[in-house]
Amino acid sequence: MNLTPVRIAVAGAALALAACATQSPRNAKEAAPVFSQPRTTDHRGGDDLLSGGLGLAGLRALTPPAFADAGHPTPVELRRRALWSNWRGIADLAPGGGYGELYGTIAPIAGREFSAFATVAGANQPHRVLVQVPDAFDTGKRCVVVTASSGSRGIYGSIAVAGAWGLPKGCAVAYTDKGAGTDYFDLDAGQGVRADGTVGARGEPLAFDPATTATSGVAFKHAHSKDNPEADWGRHVKQAAQFALQSLDAAFPAAAPFTFDNTRVIAVGISNGGGAVLRAAALDGDWLDAVVAGEPNVFVEGARPLYDYTTQAALLMPCALLHLQNLPQPPLTAQSVPLWTQRCAALKAAGLVEGDDTVAQARSAYEAMKASGWTDQALRAGALSVGFDLWRAVAVTYASAYGRYGFGDMPCGNRYAALGTDFAPRAATAAERAAWWSDASGIPPGAGVHIVEQNPTVPLTTLQCLRAMWTGNDADAARVKQGVAETRAGLPREGLPVVVIHGTDDGLIPPAFSSAPYVRQAKAAGRDVRYWEVRNAQHFDAFLGLPDYGARYLPLLPYVYEALDRVDAHLDGAGSLPTDAVIETTPRGVGKALTASDLAMPR
Repeated sequence: MNLTPVRIAVAGAALALAACATQSPRNAKEAAPVFSQPRTTDHRGGDDLLSGGLGLAGLRALTPPAFADAGHPTPVELRRRALWSNWRGIADLAPGGGYGELYGTIAPIAGREFSAFATVAGANQPHRVLVQVPDAFDTGKRCVVVTASSGSRGIYGSIAVAGAWGLPKGCAVAYTDKGAGTDYFDLDAGQGVRADGTVGARGEPLAFDPATTATSGVAFKHAHSKDNPEADWGRHVKQAAQFALQSLDAAFPAAAPFTFDNTRVIAVGISNGGGAVLRAAALDGDWLDAVVAGEPNVFVEGARPLYDYTTQAALLMPCALLHLQNLPQPPLTAQSVPLWTQRCAALKAAGLVEGDDTVAQARSAYEAMKASGWTDQALRAGALSVGFDLWRAVAVTYASAYGRYGFGDMPCGNRYAALGTDFAPRAATAAERAAWWSDASGIPPGAGVHIVEQNPTVPLTTLQCLRAMWTGNDADAARVKQGVAETRAGLPREGLPVVVIHGTDDGLIPPAFSSAPYVRQAKAAGRDVRYWEVRNAQHFDAFLGLPDYGARYLPLLPYVYEALDRVDAHLDGAGSLPTDAVIETTPRGVGKALTASDLAMPR
């Protein structure tokens, strides 16, 4: 891989000036963003754009690609491992799951990557932008697929969504980590992450350096930037698209300029990335040609925001699940039952449920969740989030982000650190620190970083505190609720085709709290929004490799790819947009390979 930062820096500076002079009419009122620390890398031979040379077999490997020197991995090694981590975090790659056979591809695609940092107006910290330009890009049919990472993942967090669809079609693919990502900062060592993913010292140009005098623990951008990045998700997406146009100017100077007027731009994302592209759809101007959003975390007036139902689930769901039969395995429900029973007793002692025994307490918790809009399907699939402690992880990070708290000021006394065998905070090792950028999901616990609570032996204390920041009225609650209000989505631009896809069994972002109210509001306003509801699909394709989940649930990615195909054909004048549908799928059952008839793709 050849690194040529000087060449791209010069080109980027020239193109920033050119962009100001050649603004198309539809964004003439908007100044071109300034991109910093630009770099370009070549990816050919054994280091392709989609998998870094790993291919399907390498991505299926149970262990990540090794570093030659664990404490000092190279940028090439870090990138390959980040691709491995992000593919496995999003897609079902297990044999029999259908990837690469019924849908999707991981074919090697040669090309270049252009990357930089961008900052939205008013932000303290930058977000990463990256553009993959395949060698097969057709300057005669200019297309950009712009996307945002799912969850809080790093810059490759949508590789399985946008890259896997756009690159084989010869489109450039633009990514943003939308102000979150895996640019962790080690306060013990005073070290953070450089543009190329390697570790650098405070004082060097870094992706994230928290504004704190603390000297112990781990800080990361989503929780500690003081920016409430979710408020700017749409602007992050647009800046990624603008960086794509500038990168194409640099890649193909003879065909420049690339503008929103002469280049097709389709936005796609899932989960938080789906929410981000819907937020982009509401921005002024007609710079987008179409949007596809899968299982989007989107909040509209009258709906339940993520923080509300997450903190409720963190408290009540472990107990409520004891009321349900036929829960999916794993997580290890049998081992969890004693802990869930203890949770019921603790909730009763706190006056949050009723009943004199576990059966009655579980029924009380279940009825409270049902009364607030949870379905049995969402509760069953939510067992996964309970088993992997996702509700607490999300609540701790988002409380800090929404309230714009810094590292030492996090709500409810929470912070983050590596832990020793005695579960006490300790300094991270060089090897742990070196792997954060490639291995982390963007929200601890994970990759050796853990949540450190003030009262770890009384978990209800932290959860009640976090819940009170939504239900209460003190100054901290006002800060968090103001941050949530800043994330409210607007209507998509009139005439913009939007396709929303959501699994009816989603237990992390239930459609009743997100897609359904968004679609209703948009349709009521006369916007061109189509809605696919997929039966027997939950939130995490990546967990379908677990036998019981694969037997019960269908992947959502094939429907996202199909919607993109339909949208692309419509823009070519060769097909119609999807119509609203409730897709009646068939679970494949235990030990069976996924088939096309199971998917029941609308035709």
